[in-house]
Amino acid sequence: METRYLDDLFSGQHFKTPGITLTEAEIIDFAWRYDPQPFHLDVNAAAASPYGGLIASGFQSLALCFRLFIQTGILAESSLGSPGIDELRWLAPVRPGDTLHTEIEVLEVRPSKSKPDRGIARLRYHAVNQRHEVVLSLIINHLLRCKPAD
Repeated sequence: METRYLDDLFSGQHFKTPGITLTEAEIIDFAWRYDPQPFHLDVNAAAASPYGGLIASGFQSLALCFRLFIQTGILAESSLGSPGIDELRWLAPVRPGDTLHTEIEVLEVRPSKSKPDRGIARLRYHAVNQRHEVVLSLIINHLLRCKPAD
């Protein structure tokens, strides 16, 4: 997909990514590395947990949600990082076999007052499973370049 710069974005604009299916092995591997809680690591312990089975770490869902959008290439040439994330919410468990995609909405586009070559775009991300349930919601403040002069 073609790169979008700060000047190309507008409030209300939407993007949607392809999906990715999580396997039990990927969930357990991520948990061993970054979030070693029993309901992410051990099928038997997870079955006895309030979740009734193995679930992915919320951090894994967050990372996948972000990765799916970045891999579209929409911000490939314009991204300068991010000053932060707002309103992160894990809304439903993600289980082995779930397929997630990301839906993005541009909330606000704000040119910098001190640096005219960049600004902030506030984007709301929703990770959505194959049952059309929103499992994760967050707002990322993207620091983006303005379109280069020709």
